[in-house]
Amino acid sequence: MATRLDQLLDLLQKEPHDFFLNYALALEYAKQDKKEKAISIIEHILKRDENYLGAYYQMGQLYEQLQQLEKARVTYTKGIAIAQRQKNTKAAGELSTALLLIEE
Repeated sequence: MATRLDQLLDLLQKEPHDFFLNYALALEYAKQDKKEKAISIIEHILKRDENYLGAYYQMGQLYEQLQQLEKARVTYTKGIAIAQRQKNTKAAGELSTALLLIEE
């Protein structure tokens, strides 16, 4: 029986540029404690589409787990600005809360 990771990798062979599939792959790697690999995938997504808002929170969390707090701050701050431009108050609030928690 194929694992979720195997299924995602198979789907990505057919649709390598699908943002959602790549994001799901990053989350799967994060679950497997492969944080650097997850960050690399999310960075690739954001290079292609900096407005992929959900990626900022996840990437900030991964940076925090790796004790890379300055990178987490930069990620959250950029995500907040994009959320505000998109008028997405829920995402802006979540990112702002995450930022406040690391600044305490």
